[in-house]
Amino acid sequence: MIRKFISRVLRLPGKSRGAARAKIIPFAQHGIRRDELSPSALKVTTRLQEAGFDAFVVGGAVRDLLIGHEPKDFDVATNATPEEVHRLFRRSRIIGRRFRIVHVVFGRDEVIEVTTFRGDGSDLETTESGRIVSDNTYGSMAEDARRRDFTANALYYNTADETIHDYHHGVRDVEARKLVMIGPPIERYKEDPVRMLRAVRLAAKLGFSIDEATRKPIGHLAGLLKDVASARLFDEMLKMLHSGASWACLTRLRAEGLHKGLFPLLDAIIDQPGGEDFVKLALAQTDRRLMEGKGISDGFLFAALLWSNVNAEWQRRLDTGEKSIPALLDAMDTVEARLGDRLAIPRRFLATMREIWVLQPRFEIRNGSRPYRLLEQPRFRAGYDFLCLRAEVGEVPKALAEWWEHFQFADGDRRESMMVTDEPSQDPARKKRRRRRKKPAGDTPGVDA
Repeated sequence: MIRKFISRVLRLPGKSRGAARAKIIPFAQHGIRRDELSPSALKVTTRLQEAGFDAFVVGGAVRDLLIGHEPKDFDVATNATPEEVHRLFRRSRIIGRRFRIVHVVFGRDEVIEVTTFRGDGSDLETTESGRIVSDNTYGSMAEDARRRDFTANALYYNTADETIHDYHHGVRDVEARKLVMIGPPIERYKEDPVRMLRAVRLAAKLGFSIDEATRKPIGHLAGLLKDVASARLFDEMLKMLHSGASWACLTRLRAEGLHKGLFPLLDAIIDQPGGEDFVKLALAQTDRRLMEGKGISDGFLFAALLWSNVNAEWQRRLDTGEKSIPALLDAMDTVEARLGDRLAIPRRFLATMREIWVLQPRFEIRNGSRPYRLLEQPRFRAGYDFLCLRAEVGEVPKALAEWWEHFQFADGDRRESMMVTDEPSQDPARKKRRRRRKKPAGDTPGVDA
């Protein structure tokens, strides 16, 4: 009793009562070799094990390797406390408030996330709805497995002997391509409503089905997302857009009714004439760039997601006689206000979005000095790529995008010959200023000739 009390007060790793036994699956059955793992993840597990701790590669990396996917991240679980892990790795930092973890940094940008085995959850700090707000109690690997979300994510790979420790038939569910919640789904969603979004994202990304008992409560519990911090919601939205199956994620999100708590404008995007085609095209290009290992711009992504709403509002204002640029700026403000605080898009992304949008009318001016000045804009390339998307769905003539494709790479003489002389040399939204004619000196009142 005293030992248990001391363990809880000091939050030390402990043994669970009646801990479940893991099924230990040898290499001959699962086929994952240690050299398929990140060298950095191997270094972390090896150093922890040499220091006398248990350490396993855990979760999504093991799941992905089982289905032949290349893991994006490698996480490690251990019975070492965050402070003990931090002392072993010079380039590491302890982060997190709800549950403290250690980031071990390798090279310029590779991070191995190390977590201490979580306890049985008896000492969790929760809200009235059941949402966990503090989870810094530690336990055994069996307890940690029980605290994970889906069986497919509760797999522990031992790099020392190439075995998988499976507590909840996760390998069986991975082979069946099925997401199954560990424990009562309603209770687990109440603990962390973001698990509903994660279920949708993983199912769409991996091509898994969602077990009926796991899926059924989602529609009824979608309202729990309103209590989740907007920063976490935005982070989950980014994971969907970076998943490589972004359109499938959004459509599955809508099908389960979760978008109203995460992205309330999704209905308007899809139902807007041309909106669905535009977003599908933008997301397909993003998925392709990710598959090719190329970088993507989150500001561009959100500019594409919200454009159909901005464009509809812009056209409505133009129809009432407003000038082009002021009408577009007002439309942008209106859509951002409708979005509200639920999807807290960082300012740096908002700035990129607005810059891309406000460039669009300027592409229609193809004479005078305007085309040259547009080429010098820092966001020209992003704005041009956006124009090409609009041309692809028939929103603007393809000839306009083709003109800019040739103009930006042409030499000086060629550019001059390309000018479209029947277009106004200024933005139609701007009033033409008349140059005031100077009066002769003798006509000035009060001055003698």
